[in-house]
Amino acid sequence: MSTYRLLIEYDGSSFHGWQIQPDRPSVQAALEEALATALRVSVSVVGSGRTDAGVHARGQVAHFATEAPVNLFRLRRSLNGLLSPSIAVLDVAQAPDGFHARYDARQRLYHYHATVQPRALDQHMRWAIRPEPDWELMNEAAQHLLGEHHFGAFCLTKSETTNRVCTVEYAHWVPELRDGDWRFEIAADRFLHGMVRAIVGTLVDIGHGRRQPDSLPEVLASRDRREAGPAAPAHGLVLERVTYEDDELETRA
Repeated sequence: MSTYRLLIEYDGSSFHGWQIQPDRPSVQAALEEALATALRVSVSVVGSGRTDAGVHARGQVAHFATEAPVNLFRLRRSLNGLLSPSIAVLDVAQAPDGFHARYDARQRLYHYHATVQPRALDQHMRWAIRPEPDWELMNEAAQHLLGEHHFGAFCLTKSETTNRVCTVEYAHWVPELRDGDWRFEIAADRFLHGMVRAIVGTLVDIGHGRRQPDSLPEVLASRDRREAGPAAPAHGLVLERVTYEDDELETRA
């Protein structure tokens, strides 16, 4: 039995998230169907994390194991021919024995894209925020997220995850090339269900003066989702990169 690693990019607009769901299209289901056709044997695909409905990925990592013979170049070409244009397999590689896309990941990086200008070409991947928030104030507040914290206040209440402690390595807003476009970058060892969107929504509340930047420690301490702000729209969020301890497994878009 050999294990293979996939590097995947997808537009999440037409999917109900990564994870397989009954009677709803998902990225995982589409990949498993395409692999079954290409390999002529059913396999299970495990992703590095479960992106929500409408969330995109530029550097999702997944693995599958099979005893079937695999030609890496042909498999990548076959998968991209079988999959819808919303999913692109960027790389197929044989992984070390025991590799696990989820449990072996050391860091996950998300980008959240926003704008304060009217946009037509990428409006399905960027949240239009009006009026313009105070970005400097939002960055001041984001520093309270750094380090190890219980992020229960930023996790969906319906989530079944019991361990809600995450270590955030950095979190900041940066201006993009086009005037009015901004990107929130956040990297952590793990993320909870809905965590990034809840953080972004809370930071925008601060940027609009509805909360104080020094209020985040109290929100974190509450461990109560009702104490944080509303979730930002899913369409602005992109899983940008997943990093592994072995340099050869570090993935970059």
